[in-house]
Amino acid sequence: MANDKPKNVVLGVSGGIACYKAVELVRLLVKEQYTVQVIMTRGAMQFVTPLTFQTLSARPVATDTFNLTQESEIGHINLADSADIFVVAPATANVIGKIAAGIADDLLSTVLMATQAPVLIAPAMNIHMYENPILQENLRKLRRIGYEILEPDEGYLACGYEGKGRLPDPEAILEQIRLQLKKKDLAGEKLIVTAGPSREPLDPIRYISNRSSGKMGYALARVAARRGAEVVLISGPTALTPPPGVKVTAVNTAAEMRRAILDEYAACTAVIMAAAVADYHPVEFSADKIKRGKGSLDVRLEPNPDILKELGRRKDGKLLIGFAAETGNLDANAEKKLREKNLDMIVANDVTKQGSGFDGDTNIATIIDRRGATHSLPLMSKDELADQIFDHLLTLRR
Repeated sequence: MANDKPKNVVLGVSGGIACYKAVELVRLLVKEQYTVQVIMTRGAMQFVTPLTFQTLSARPVATDTFNLTQESEIGHINLADSADIFVVAPATANVIGKIAAGIADDLLSTVLMATQAPVLIAPAMNIHMYENPILQENLRKLRRIGYEILEPDEGYLACGYEGKGRLPDPEAILEQIRLQLKKKDLAGEKLIVTAGPSREPLDPIRYISNRSSGKMGYALARVAARRGAEVVLISGPTALTPPPGVKVTAVNTAAEMRRAILDEYAACTAVIMAAAVADYHPVEFSADKIKRGKGSLDVRLEPNPDILKELGRRKDGKLLIGFAAETGNLDANAEKKLREKNLDMIVANDVTKQGSGFDGDTNIATIIDRRGATHSLPLMSKDELADQIFDHLLTLRR
């Protein structure tokens, strides 16, 4: 949100046990500096009080179309006009049916009828209700008219059943809101983004790797998808959740990563190599576990293919962006890598600086491009850095 003006989210909360997750969603939205206006149905107020949402959002909660005080202070048409996005979470079978049928018999359904904003519906209910063909037809109808439907999760349900019907976690709903609100200035781009470490095996148990967490690559894929790009994320082993709307290809070794990139290369418009690919692999692989001996163990290594350099030789009009994790002489080393590998842009960071090392959520980086422009960036989140990288990518298109 750092480079965007604040966005207004109108959150409709309907009556289901999943209302407690809507409370956390409001907290997360406010933390990211969204303005949140909550509308509650009568059923929702049986589970959570309006005071809870009012305290978190710092705004009066709208509950009644015919409450003169609320109407004079907020106004249902003002609510509809103010929304940058309208979210219904949780959305019960009842409220979904009313929306699909065009019924406007309470404040939530009335404001929904009047809004011109994008609408995100997050259903939550019993598995049998969710599977009911009437409910499914209602969801198909809402999709056809342009509403975004966030599929419920599977798992243990409050009613005692197990299956599909759980409201997704608030973080997942927040990510969908970000996705809907982000300017789609990368529409038309087909990006390959690499992330994480590679693992070069010594035996069935041991491998050579590095400290990359994959967080920068996943941030790039996540932000690119928000901005409208088609993204293939080629990822080494990580513990991260794949971003929504992104195709993910899992790999282990540098050789596997190379093959995966070349498989996707013809269709892409740009490659962003954020992965920390191993420079070497063991000459010999032991099919059996290497046992501890009395003396030292010598392991011979040979170079892996230089994927970035290979892509720089073929280029084919595509943009190529590399990363340089350094411990000194940052600009000189980055500029050398930019030239030698025929890159369009390089993103360099000194991993010895606090906030810029491995496995963190922040970075301090310098962007250098093929025209010689250098941009030194302060400490920021990896999502914010990803936005800066894509802003710069767009300048290279001009």
